[in-house]
Amino acid sequence: MLQEIKTLVQTLNEQRDAYYNRNSPTMTDQEYDRLFDHLAELEKESGIIFSNSPTQSVGYYPVSELAKVRHPRALLSLEKTKQIRELSDFMENQDTLLMLKLDGLTVKLIYEGGRLVQASTRGDGDVGEDITHNIPAFENVPLSISYKERLVAVGEAFIYKDDFRQLKDTIRDGNGEPYKNARNLASGSVRNLNPEVCKGRRVHFIPFNVLEGLDGGEDIDSWEFKLMQLATLGFDTCPYVWLEAGRYSEKELKEQIERLEATAGEKELPIDGLVLIYDSLSFSAKCGKTGHHYKDGLAYKFEDETYETSLQEIEWTPSRFGDLAPVAVFDSVKIDGADVSRASLHNLSFIKNLELVPGCRILVSKRNMIIPHIEDNLDRGFYYDTYPLQCPCCGSPTSIRKGRTSKGKVLETLHCDNPECDSQILKKYVHFVAKKAMDISGISESNLRRFLECGWLTSFQDIYHLDRHRKEIISLEGYGEKSYEKLWAAVNESRNTDFVHYLTAMDIPMIGRTKSRVLCEVFEGSLNRFEKAAIGNYDFSKLEDFGDTLNRNIHTWFADEDNLNLWRDLQMEMNFRPVEIKATEEELVTSSNPFQGCTIVATGKLMNFTRDGINTKIWELGGKPGSSVSRNTDYLICGEKAGSKLAKAQSLGIKILSEAEFLDMIA
Repeated sequence: MLQEIKTLVQTLNEQRDAYYNRNSPTMTDQEYDRLFDHLAELEKESGIIFSNSPTQSVGYYPVSELAKVRHPRALLSLEKTKQIRELSDFMENQDTLLMLKLDGLTVKLIYEGGRLVQASTRGDGDVGEDITHNIPAFENVPLSISYKERLVAVGEAFIYKDDFRQLKDTIRDGNGEPYKNARNLASGSVRNLNPEVCKGRRVHFIPFNVLEGLDGGEDIDSWEFKLMQLATLGFDTCPYVWLEAGRYSEKELKEQIERLEATAGEKELPIDGLVLIYDSLSFSAKCGKTGHHYKDGLAYKFEDETYETSLQEIEWTPSRFGDLAPVAVFDSVKIDGADVSRASLHNLSFIKNLELVPGCRILVSKRNMIIPHIEDNLDRGFYYDTYPLQCPCCGSPTSIRKGRTSKGKVLETLHCDNPECDSQILKKYVHFVAKKAMDISGISESNLRRFLECGWLTSFQDIYHLDRHRKEIISLEGYGEKSYEKLWAAVNESRNTDFVHYLTAMDIPMIGRTKSRVLCEVFEGSLNRFEKAAIGNYDFSKLEDFGDTLNRNIHTWFADEDNLNLWRDLQMEMNFRPVEIKATEEELVTSSNPFQGCTIVATGKLMNFTRDGINTKIWELGGKPGSSVSRNTDYLICGEKAGSKLAKAQSLGIKILSEAEFLDMIA
């Protein structure tokens, strides 16, 4: 009966497409109605109704904002490996299941009384987003099942690769750009506020776990059994193999992996690895978990796919502080649907370690399908120094500077020592007008370059007198009255600023927004008090996370007469917003804000904040953002891939919050 239902759904949907979209029906209305009625009868008899059934429609209204859903049981990840040997060792004489790891968006479905009552995304594991309104737009989710007890299933929402190839040229993201891969399209569709947008994007769902329900009794202790039960309820199944304990060598395990990979290719399934998990439910329960992952499974991640190409040249560009950034330029290769021909080489040490020289054959990848990266050099043994002896911008001599990483490794960088280097000067102006600094949105880097070339900018202060060159600017190619007025309005708007933006704009080495906020708090928003401390003997290293180097940078910068004059003269152009008065002690006692006066560190990838954004929020709450975990840290906010900071916080007994818990506490 289940297969008959699926066949009828497919047949009727194909006919609807032929009738409404292609104007070429292949059956009469009477025949269509007969099959439709038969499908409705089977659905009623079996209790199984699919989301793409023609008897159903997108029956949920659009929502204004995705509601948050707290997961009573955290949806954690699995520990990852790229070594087959570690998979073999992990089996521990236990029967296991080796399953494809679909590349999509993790989704949880809840059924009660045989009806789907809620769907949500994984989110950060503790809190996800409600996407129930979009489930009727999926291609294969049962809205109604024959199992009447509570069922909670977790799986992956994804788009088949061949479907993505058909859709990618016709669908755009929120920025008007085509989606780069199937995963991004699936995520954007599933999390859309309007189900009509999700409809037609061919989103599928395949479960891989059952959190509640489908208990087989004491005699059935098998994860595979639950997957088989899901299949009888109408769910699609993810390809897997059952592996008997103690039977598989590394070579045999590799063969099984290759077979599953081939299956994924045949079925056009998007995958980013495989999962090995214990079949025994009782054994799995004994394995426990960490704050990040369950211990009853191991994710086998494929090495980033590499592409061979030839290195043509290495470009060197000075930063605003004089470091020359190397970029590899190579013969273009297509990776994940995009042409890639450039990749950062980070520093001189990276180049030397890989022995990179023009003409060598290199392996290029896109790490996490985002960042181009040089993985290896296939022609080692022919290295010679190719870095420029003169700055490619100004022609001044270059020098090699050596430093050490946090792990003690020597790191070499190439440097242009000419402070008048045109490239360095341009990038300083770019920093000055940036959003985090003076926030002058009307001046692009190309415009700054033209203004510098024309001699209209000799200091930051000249930006606030560009009206002297109004006629010349209007006459520039690409400019006009409207462009000039927009630029000048942005310049004038930036005059309304504050301590933090102003200090950030000065571009003192290592003084960004976070450190500027600390100094704003310490000196209560007074530029004069901060200046007196900077030109005096104030020890900035006593401030948390400052250190000797930063203390030296501040004093050195203010010891330069030109810098000091700029600091003072530029203030005459500004209208400084007053700093908010701190709460009184009495107000602090009665306040419900638990973060007032606390040192808070954020780590990992956050869903709702950029790094600067979370630090801003911490300041708004009266707390102090920290960059490292210590005994003085009060809270650690953890996103994905928290890493060593999480481990240190746990060892010190520091209060650890998920992003969702943090949001709940400030709601």
